[in-house]
Amino acid sequence: MTARKPRLHLSKSLFMRGLQCPKSLYFDRYHPELRDEIAVSQERVVQSGTDVGMLARDLHQGGVEVPFAGLTVRRQLQRTAAEITRGTTTIYEAAFTHNDVFVKVDILHKGTRGWELNEVKGTTAVKDVHVDDVALQYYVLAGSGIDLVKTNLVHLNNQYVRKGDLEVDKLFLSEDITRAVRARHATIKADVERLKGILKRDMPGLDIGEHCGDPYACDFHGHCWRVIPEDSVFDLKQRGALPFDFYRRGIIHLKDIPLNEVSGAQLMQVKAFLNKREFVDREQVREFLDTLWYPLYFLDFETVMPAIPPYDGMRPYQQLPFQYSLHYLEREGSELRHREYLAEPNIDPRGEIAESLVRDIPEEACVIAYNASFEMSRLGDLAGYLPRYRRWIDIMIDNMRDLIVPFRSRYVYHWQMKGSASQKAVLPALVPELSYEGMEVGHGGEAMDAYFAMCASDDPAEVAGIRAALLEYCKLDTLGMVTILRKLREIAW
Repeated sequence: MTARKPRLHLSKSLFMRGLQCPKSLYFDRYHPELRDEIAVSQERVVQSGTDVGMLARDLHQGGVEVPFAGLTVRRQLQRTAAEITRGTTTIYEAAFTHNDVFVKVDILHKGTRGWELNEVKGTTAVKDVHVDDVALQYYVLAGSGIDLVKTNLVHLNNQYVRKGDLEVDKLFLSEDITRAVRARHATIKADVERLKGILKRDMPGLDIGEHCGDPYACDFHGHCWRVIPEDSVFDLKQRGALPFDFYRRGIIHLKDIPLNEVSGAQLMQVKAFLNKREFVDREQVREFLDTLWYPLYFLDFETVMPAIPPYDGMRPYQQLPFQYSLHYLEREGSELRHREYLAEPNIDPRGEIAESLVRDIPEEACVIAYNASFEMSRLGDLAGYLPRYRRWIDIMIDNMRDLIVPFRSRYVYHWQMKGSASQKAVLPALVPELSYEGMEVGHGGEAMDAYFAMCASDDPAEVAGIRAALLEYCKLDTLGMVTILRKLREIAW
């Protein structure tokens, strides 16, 4: 590829992109058409970060914002300089430039000792990548004549539990990272010049690698990975040989992996793929089936993880169940029945969902879930917040059995499972007539996105459509468990 006229200015986001992958920086500037389609989930992450950033401003109230929208870079710089001259002590989104690098500071605050930079992140801890982020801002502000006495990383406190109104001073933790930022400052200029130099030359000849998803998922992944075939070494699951070790030796397809270089579950995966076969340990399957009893209730939750706890008793990013599906069989050979719950938008669903579960599931039932630790944790959360249901919930947890066990333990493995024990891998391999293909909501992430969309909508028709899609998806999850169990019984004898 030959670049167009170079655009050598860097922003903070471009700098961080270039640190992770120079090729991604190059594509962003000169070939944006190669970018992957933006997923709804990514849009939700961006909006969540915006919401967290806006709320963090309450830590330093009364500030003046220098908006990005509607103002040129020049006007943003002028507005910032004017506010500093005017004596404004708190500026939101203050704009600075130095050495052709442009940055916006989340919260610039002048305390008793001088200017403090506050970078707000929606994470619950300081990460190394955050130091790079703040160090670039420190470099630009220092070059602009701003003497920073302190740099803080403001992030969510995952130990905070909401009680009544949000207590912003407790919801956020502010960690002083000045020492780490100043240590990194010594190498920032070299990185800036290196990345600007990349934009002057042809596309970097950088191959795919671990950097493609570390520290962030790259939005040019589809283009760079288009040459990787189906059934590649990157489909290897479980612990053992590392896919990139094979790739760098020119071993790309599963069929080319030397069998003496894999073992355990990986060896089973490769052998099953080569021979297009399945492995079954009938005795172990029968032992698992012997742990089940009637009535059988198949349970699946859908949840969201809001960054800012919306209700009492919740922490940042705590899972909030808003829906469940329940298929059940009273006895062997009885008719399969179904019940379900889906919360109305913008209500605390925990009381209703707990009451509904108590009504729907008898105490003597064997409750089956897929990867049951997730459902157990959600039930434990409900019991913690609603102690009047604790006795019943404790019984339910004791009676829960995990349908993933025969597949995670490889009592049953089919080559089409591609090394995975997830229900999304097992169901099409064992019960191909059931499929999530073509569904409006096809996996848990989409269910989360759909629920947030439902809560944000004021269109009754749209809400009704989303509800129908969510109910259809969750119902298939538990129906899938029913059919997988039937398949296991066929396999066992």
